[in-house]
Amino acid sequence: MKAVIFDFDGTLADTLPICFYSFQRVFEVFDKRKLTSLQIEEMFGPSEIGIIQQQLLHPAKEDAIEHFYQIYSEYHHELVLENKEIMDLLLLLKSFHIKIGIFTGKARRSLDISLKALNMEGMFDVIVTGDDVVKPKPDPEGLLKAVNLLKVHKNDTVFIGDSDADIIAGKKAGMTTIGVNWLAIEQTGSFSETPHSLLSSVKELCCLVKERVGI
Repeated sequence: MKAVIFDFDGTLADTLPICFYSFQRVFEVFDKRKLTSLQIEEMFGPSEIGIIQQQLLHPAKEDAIEHFYQIYSEYHHELVLENKEIMDLLLLLKSFHIKIGIFTGKARRSLDISLKALNMEGMFDVIVTGDDVVKPKPDPEGLLKAVNLLKVHKNDTVFIGDSDADIIAGKKAGMTTIGVNWLAIEQTGSFSETPHSLLSSVKELCCLVKERVGI
């Protein structure tokens, strides 16, 4: 294990509530549509900008995008809490000189808001966002770009995520995949695409890391 790449929403941070809320406000304000969290989740794949451009009926796409980021930033501290276990996990990986990265469908702008709010700025060796790829998950483009930037082999890399798209992308990239359901209440804990490992707590991954490095 030379590198661990994480999905972000629902994996490193319980940002799903703020994502759902921001999208719901946008579609209600601009399209007069009240969407459920499930309806929003079914749109996931492209970045926030991509979702709004593809799914919003109202022609004022740019205004809607700005409104999304305004809500996302304004309510972030209220709806997303820092997680000490996650931070300890990242520090543990770094202490063993294991490179860490993020591959997320989020746009860079919203990820930067979250990383700053959660005191995670500067923690990662590489970050690939939805802005950096042509093909979103479950396509492995972003993961292959990440391992190339990290200068590690895909066989020595683990990809950790909370969705089928994450697991499919990881397998297509030739990486070991870990499915997690350790954060969000919205997570079902089940995957239709079976990951190599399934973990329900951050502590389990910490133990796994220590086993891999011989502690």
